[in-house]
Amino acid sequence: MELRKRGVVGVPVIAGAAAAVALGVYGRLHDPTGVAIDIAGFSSFQAVKSWLTTLAAVLALLQLASAVALYRGRPQLAPVHRWSGRAAVLVTLPVVAHCLYALGFQYGETRVLVHSLLGCFFYGAFVVKMLALTRAGAPSWLLPVAGGAVFTGLAGLWLTSALWFFTTFGVIR
Repeated sequence: MELRKRGVVGVPVIAGAAAAVALGVYGRLHDPTGVAIDIAGFSSFQAVKSWLTTLAAVLALLQLASAVALYRGRPQLAPVHRWSGRAAVLVTLPVVAHCLYALGFQYGETRVLVHSLLGCFFYGAFVVKMLALTRAGAPSWLLPVAGGAVFTGLAGLWLTSALWFFTTFGVIR
């Protein structure tokens, strides 16, 4: 493979890996404050995080459905795909800010370690996907693989956080 073609794939992948590692290193080296912002109407910030992650997961399902429609020749759904993706990432930002600032990268139990790793993976995959969008000459498989990685990361995050919270403490708490 010629050097230019390697760069079309390599640059987004290296940037995504660097973002994932940077988040993990920051989360591990930063002294967690344990302080969270409470939002009115919720019993805890864990409840807020669980509901925001659930909203992001629903938006990710819309992303998946609109991506399939786009690949099947329905370009009129491109705005739905773009805006649902933007909204999904937007609602994860307070969650990641809390996780990194208040909790840090944790590894004391398997679920929490997997969750911490998935959080880093999710944002690394997101960087890959965003950079893949702008790469002229990118192979046709790059964008669906990056999008699938983002979706998989978010699904794993939901399973290790919101689902765990709802099954442990209940949906309304």
